[in-house]
Amino acid sequence: MMGSFVLPGEALSVPFGRALVAVLLEREGFGESPDVLLVVTELLTNALGHSRSGLPGGRVSLAVADCGGRVVRVEVTDEGSEASIPRVREVPGGDQVPGDGDGVPAAGGLGLLLVERIARGWGWQDKAPERMVWCEVAL
Repeated sequence: MMGSFVLPGEALSVPFGRALVAVLLEREGFGESPDVLLVVTELLTNALGHSRSGLPGGRVSLAVADCGGRVVRVEVTDEGSEASIPRVREVPGGDQVPGDGDGVPAAGGLGLLLVERIARGWGWQDKAPERMVWCEVAL
């Protein structure tokens, strides 16, 4: 394990978590990895937006591990949700980004699509009441 953190369930935890991971990657000799930082952003944003972690007093955990072979595993554990499950949003028209029909992209809903396209694998696991979403990214 390269590092793990418990962050408050608020929007400022997303850029803070991203910065912590950037420091970890640099400290471990991986240098800057925009792909890893993007998946951290997406997973934290999803956890805060779709689970009890985003409610007042909520928390979210972030862990990063070196899988060897220049592959990093990112895990985000939230406080769970009965209302939603992690899923990749279907994109109408293939690779086109959903929008308003005038070329303006939709404001949200593409986080796991980005994770799926960047990561070499991803998944999720419920450990009631928590949910952990993970992905592995090649550097």
